Amino acid sequence: MQTLKTDILVGSGITLTLKDVVEVSRNKAKVVLNHTSVEKINRSRTYVEKLLREKKTVYGLTTGFGKFSDTYISSEDTQELQANLIRSHACGIGLALPVEVVRAIMLLRIKSLSLGYSGIRLEVVQTMIEMLNKDVVPVVPEKGSLGASGDLAPLSHVALVIFGEGEAVYEGRRLDGGVAMKLAGIQPISLEAKEGLALINGTQVMTAVGAIASYDALNLAKWADATGALSCEALLGIRDAFDAQTHEIRPHKGQLQVAENIKRLTMGSQLMTNQGELRVQDAYSLRCIPQVHGASRDALSYVLDKIEVEMNSVTDNPLIFEEQERVISGGNFHGQPIALAMDFLSICMSEIANISERRIERLVNPHLNGNLPPFLTKHGGLQSGFMIAQYAAASVVSENKSLAHPASVDSIPSSGNQEDHVSMGTIGARKAKQIVENAYSVIAIELLCASQAIDFRNPELLGKGTKWIYAKCREQVPFLEKDRVLSYDIKKITSMLQETDIAAEIAPITSIQ
Repeated sequence: MQTLKTDILVGSGITLTLKDVVEVSRNKAKVVLNHTSVEKINRSRTYVEKLLREKKTVYGLTTGFGKFSDTYISSEDTQELQANLIRSHACGIGLALPVEVVRAIMLLRIKSLSLGYSGIRLEVVQTMIEMLNKDVVPVVPEKGSLGASGDLAPLSHVALVIFGEGEAVYEGRRLDGGVAMKLAGIQPISLEAKEGLALINGTQVMTAVGAIASYDALNLAKWADATGALSCEALLGIRDAFDAQTHEIRPHKGQLQVAENIKRLTMGSQLMTNQGELRVQDAYSLRCIPQVHGASRDALSYVLDKIEVEMNSVTDNPLIFEEQERVISGGNFHGQPIALAMDFLSICMSEIANISERRIERLVNPHLNGNLPPFLTKHGGLQSGFMIAQYAAASVVSENKSLAHPASVDSIPSSGNQEDHVSMGTIGARKAKQIVENAYSVIAIELLCASQAIDFRNPELLGKGTKWIYAKCREQVPFLEKDRVLSYDIKKITSMLQETDIAAEIAPITSIQ
């Protein structure tokens, strides 16, 4: 979903939105630090330097980390301490996170540091902004975070590049971090007291993964309504189930939104039927679309709220309150708020895919599809039509059920039992992202099946909104006249769903929420 790139202002007094994150992560919008933040960062750093001169014992400034929090570190060893912290904590394993995710991580870390509670030098924040604006993207392994003292391992891989180590992607090539910085014309910097900890203590990895997954989930929820509406018409669904009178006496917001969407999309349809005309009531996968999709939308609203709060929060430790001359060691780095939200996202998007797969089964099953050809093919037996497309949908739906097992209910103590409860939020976020991607594939298969079924009915009989949805599918993929490799069709439609802001594009025809 490409949009016009504009500079994204970050800093104190400015709320970063989900759209801002997508603009920077996917569309490479430039980041600008506001003047208020420059002043706050400088004041915070001045207070840190005062504490250092006074040789105060302050966690992360003059002490070791985690279990070593009681070990005093002299000022002569400060730079070595910071570099050692980053190197030792860069324990990431597995495949590298996508470039768009790492760009989002960097933006969210800049946002947190810009609020002026981290005691970091302005030069460090400016270097990160320059890296983002020149597209020097650290290589960050996806696994290794417990999500409690923040995302220590993955954020350490980001921090390595800031002082010229690690690896980075620059102009499409994976390079040594120092080489990438040199090619981009960015001077690596040495880290001073508190700065290593400030760079890696926070929830920006789980939040970045979660932000992108939530943004995509919000669009998918709208496509699920649209595709469900098309399936209703293909299966000669009963319109009474979407009447506002039913939903107003159980007024969950999501349920009301979805029922209204189905009504608007199918307005003018000659394929929808009335109660008692063909049958008294439909199966739940049609009749209960508002209740099921709506519940997922309400869950998604909760997730989005948590993500947007976290994107604009300080999740560092210790926190510097220079106006009160206080340093507080707290627990804002603990990922539990995002961990629970990510598990919720996994569950609610799994359900979107679950009910979609049941509609796919009804579309291809000759015992359930209202006299449509078996598996939606003209030559059943000689050809299989969409028989195995339903298998594919069932496969990823089953995978989602495994992935949706909550990560947040697990905890393994670390750092000599100092960190004795952890969130596993980054694992939850990665699982949620995979589930959203899987759900897109399921909705794509449903759209293909519903469009094929409509060709056996009559596209001219569709409602005004569903006619647009059908046409959108047919722009990408033609009618299945005879068997072909459906994997390519599924991939095309999945990409179309991901890249199309349906609410914006269908607006000239009808409005959906």
